[in-house]
Amino acid sequence: MPDPAILWFRQDLRLADNPALVAAIAAGPVLPVYILDDDAAGPWAPGGAGRWWLHHSLASLGDALKATGAPLTLLRGRAETLIPALAQSVGATQVHAGRLVEPFARERDHRIAEALGAVGATLTLHTSSLIAEPHRIRSGAGTPFAVYTPFSRAIFALGEPDAPLPAPKRIAGVPPAPDSLTLDALDLLPSRDWADAFPELWTPGEDGAAARIKRFTPKALRSYGDDRNAPGIAGTSGLSPHLHWGEVSPRQVWHAAREAGAEGQDTFLKEILWREFSYHLLWHRPELPETPLRKEFERFPWKRDAKLLRAWQRGQTGYPIVDAGMRQLWTHGWMHNRVRMITASFLIKHLLQPWQDGAAWFWDTLVDADLASNSASWQWVAGSGSDAAPYFRVFNPILQGEKFDGAGAYVRRYVPELAALPDKLIQRPWEAPPELRATVDYPAPIIAHDEGRARALAAFASLKG
Repeated sequence: MPDPAILWFRQDLRLADNPALVAAIAAGPVLPVYILDDDAAGPWAPGGAGRWWLHHSLASLGDALKATGAPLTLLRGRAETLIPALAQSVGATQVHAGRLVEPFARERDHRIAEALGAVGATLTLHTSSLIAEPHRIRSGAGTPFAVYTPFSRAIFALGEPDAPLPAPKRIAGVPPAPDSLTLDALDLLPSRDWADAFPELWTPGEDGAAARIKRFTPKALRSYGDDRNAPGIAGTSGLSPHLHWGEVSPRQVWHAAREAGAEGQDTFLKEILWREFSYHLLWHRPELPETPLRKEFERFPWKRDAKLLRAWQRGQTGYPIVDAGMRQLWTHGWMHNRVRMITASFLIKHLLQPWQDGAAWFWDTLVDADLASNSASWQWVAGSGSDAAPYFRVFNPILQGEKFDGAGAYVRRYVPELAALPDKLIQRPWEAPPELRATVDYPAPIIAHDEGRARALAAFASLKG
């Protein structure tokens, strides 16, 4: 009998197109395991919304694995202690897992590989979350990419990704399976009721990811180039949480878009590569989540104000498109990408609040909270990233609302107190006639747009001195 192999699930919670699973099956009987290791992750342990998603995703994965004959073992604690101990207890000489790019995970993997080596076992990491590993993509000068466009060209130049691997129908498990915690023992579900509306929009798990792909392609993909910027319609794929948790692989999504043959596929695939670029940045710049990549931004004159931050978090800024986005985030654990940029710009530039505070709020409230994508996006808006928006670009929340939600469908859904306003006033309710304004229970703008823009430009100009 060959020695057992441990399949360590992390952010690849699927059976299809899982190279680590294929390698574990080839090695011998398989012990699938998931470890909730909050200590190693520290501040980057899953936030509230992410934990809700993880609970349901693990439930789906557990059912799928049970049907194959290899049940999922759930553990909680330090993976660097549990994985070597588990390998010794079942006689496993191989551990297979998908490669992670988060700095804490890379450091932990190094320690685990050393500990396994001491007991005669190996840790093999597989490309599972990306199309191309960050350390294998270099510019013509042999350096990491710092700008998105040449990075995306380099990925496209690699040619089409390999075809996705099929899901195994049967997996030889390890008898007897070690003791496992119950899913409830991981204590992932929030005690507060703020996630009650999440099931209206989301179905975590591999089947949920497949259903969302099927719903998005090919019909919605055809008009993706235009519809993706309109928050009032279902114009985006909604695949980001499924991709983050690895319920679907990037190459599965890539090939689904190609097979659809729709007109908007290249625009959509470039968005997939934005995710890849964020991972590339985090791999080569591990300080990305906390420290500005451009050193001059370390002296940015922030004006920390708990009241302003709270008003933004709760969708009470007086700007309808901003407040709609923040309320969508709170009720559904997700926000439309165009509105993410608008709300982030407003916090950073109009309110002069540190981008790290906004990123932390998103980390706790997004079901797709992803350390690479979240950090890179906030630094992009702040202007402090390696490939960032120009500092003088200050989103006008009024004009952005009128351009991308002109009829007010998005605002009316998430800011219902404004629903009775005519379209021409929905993004600027303060201009309503006094008799109409008196019937609307909605705050005045927390800061005038012109004042906020002038403050932002002055703050950015101070960095040049």
